[in-house]
Amino acid sequence: AEISDALAAASGVPLAELREHLYVHYEDRAVSHVFSVACGLESMAVGEGQILGQLRMALRSAQQRGQAGGTLSALFQQALRVGKRAHAETGIDRVSKSLVDAGLVCAADLLGPLSDSRVLVVGAGSMSSLAATTISRLGAAELVIINRTLLKAERLAAATGGVALPLADLEVALSRADLVIACTGALGHVITPETVAAAAAGGRTTGPRMFMDLGLPRNVAPEVAELPGEYVVGLAELDEILASDALHAPHVKAVGDLVAAEVAGYLVSRRAQEVAPTVALLRSRAADVVTAELSRLSQRLPEDLSDDARNEIRLAVHRVVEKLLHAPTVRAKSLVAGGEGGDYARALRELFDLDPHEVAAVSVPSENGGLA
Repeated sequence: AEISDALAAASGVPLAELREHLYVHYEDRAVSHVFSVACGLESMAVGEGQILGQLRMALRSAQQRGQAGGTLSALFQQALRVGKRAHAETGIDRVSKSLVDAGLVCAADLLGPLSDSRVLVVGAGSMSSLAATTISRLGAAELVIINRTLLKAERLAAATGGVALPLADLEVALSRADLVIACTGALGHVITPETVAAAAAGGRTTGPRMFMDLGLPRNVAPEVAELPGEYVVGLAELDEILASDALHAPHVKAVGDLVAAEVAGYLVSRRAQEVAPTVALLRSRAADVVTAELSRLSQRLPEDLSDDARNEIRLAVHRVVEKLLHAPTVRAKSLVAGGEGGDYARALRELFDLDPHEVAAVSVPSENGGLA
């Protein structure tokens, strides 16, 4: 409830309205959701890579504010690694690229050959760059790049053979465009009915015009589609087109399988961390007993006993203790994998009189949770 209240206060959206879009996951489902988000499976444009950068920025921001503890930091670091694996080892990137391709097919159906169309790209991020690069490769009568930061627009225009304009020239550029591709990070609508009307007043040529809205949230106001001759295709429509394409299903399934395996591995690691301090403290106690007993024994051994013999006695005592502790350690590994590690740790603490506070103070740095 407190988190919902905080989100409502920060966003300015009434709590009742916000709750319709919120959901809560726990334990393994929470881990699975974070990993799926990092892989782009939860994005409107499935497979898009921008989410990795957004997750990285969110984690860094939370850490700088002291709001991300060890558990949350480790979870998101692992999520970033999983996301990188998904893009490196599967074809999920092709789904995002196909989003632009699907939009251009829709545009060609409405406008005719792209080579006869004047194209305006609003934005200069990764998705806009993908669209501009694709259009440059296919060829267009005219390609204009508009961005709030003119320098970024100029760089993209130089790479794609287009013309860069500042955002202030949006209405002028709209008046000439047959196809408008919008993908910016703006929170509100960049193109509204008023924007389109102003462009028309500036001498819009006849013929249909298509807006490909790749922004999230929407860059093009839905009301634009109600204007004569104006057509809007958004992420939801493009996603439906791609969902019907069986060629993309294997890529999505491959990432889903990867996420499931990574979640299982993460949970085993987390459970190992519950048991490892107990096992580590048990071994530490055993080492203390060995040291004390060897010290006591050394005072009773004959003074003329050779160093080799003394060393053999010391090794024998250590071997006995190691063999006694081997079974509990191995058993801990198998029980952790089955989710019974917590019960096992409690039993060990009870049987060997291990103080829970001492267990909590134990630091286990090894990656496998100290269950060597």
